[in-house]
Amino acid sequence: MDTTTALTAFDVADAPALVAAVADPDIRRWLPLPRPYPAELAEQWVTVGAESTRVSGAGLVRCIRVDGALAGCIDVKRVDWRARTAELGYWLAPAFRGRGLASAAVQELSSWLLDVHSFERVELRVATGNAASARVASRAGFVHEGVARNAGFTDDGRVDLAVWSRVPGDGSD
Repeated sequence: MDTTTALTAFDVADAPALVAAVADPDIRRWLPLPRPYPAELAEQWVTVGAESTRVSGAGLVRCIRVDGALAGCIDVKRVDWRARTAELGYWLAPAFRGRGLASAAVQELSSWLLDVHSFERVELRVATGNAASARVASRAGFVHEGVARNAGFTDDGRVDLAVWSRVPGDGSD
């Protein structure tokens, strides 16, 4: 059976699936999300929060969908329009892992930034213990540059972040 994948805006109807996804221990392990993460917060984030990020030019939040269902999230953040740099963040719900969806989404969104919007650098910052996310970065054509010590935080405390980048001329852009 063929599946359809897409990067779309979130919708208020996605809130229950979002709440369920971010309750996953593997997502909680690497992302400092509010705890608890109630439906009201999810509804506010998928409507007002994500849209205000886009409208302000501060970034872009997209739902990774498989056959219309919420599979995960990818966002553009730390956008510097003058320097033409940005960072991507991403996660997948447990049922959608291991299919190459995150790598495809990261590759697609980074190519869009580099090719369509003439960005000069797209970064990923991945907790050094997050091997799955490092595989996503590598498969999406990012180059590992090094480690930013004590640069991130999770619910468990401070973490070192591996810095990955993609610039014009890397991979398929």
